[in-house]
Amino acid sequence: MILSDTQIMEALKRGDLRIEPFRQEALGSNSYDVHLSPYLRVYAQPTLDASRPVPSMVIKIPPQGLYLVPGVLYLGATEEYTESHAYVPFLEGKSSVGRLGIQIHSTASKGDIGFCNHWTLEISVIHPVKVYPGMPIGQLIFFTLAGAVETSYMQRQTAKYVQRDPLPVPSYLWKNFQSHEDTRP
Repeated sequence: MILSDTQIMEALKRGDLRIEPFRQEALGSNSYDVHLSPYLRVYAQPTLDASRPVPSMVIKIPPQGLYLVPGVLYLGATEEYTESHAYVPFLEGKSSVGRLGIQIHSTASKGDIGFCNHWTLEISVIHPVKVYPGMPIGQLIFFTLAGAVETSYMQRQTAKYVQRDPLPVPSYLWKNFQSHEDTRP
């Protein structure tokens, strides 16, 4: 079941959800619009090794906007910090953004119960598109769960994205390889 606008507001009042900053006008009938932070992260080299940290750099989007170009993966972030303690959050692109050829995630649309952070976006474009800080970029949808959760995201030993950070966070997949250091080629 997807939460309605009234259920989202009730969950916020109970503390089962947290959205900062909260904007009443961003609340849809069954979703909440999130906005693009003024920062993007790009990888500093053309080839990436999943088993090692990859150098990257942060770019600030000027108020007059920044053109994104095809062939580059831009990591963005939501202005909103969110917490979801009882619902499964899904981040979807807004249709208006998709109609410009902007994709905001390639694989990671589902969050976990207990995820507490800004959302990192995996942004790619079909053709050059100018983006602006604070523009609506996606929407969060909250689903109820069928059963109890034994271990929430922030309590998991393997959780990699637990440090609150308003900047886009690069991949930490390399941390999975640390325990296999002796077997890596």
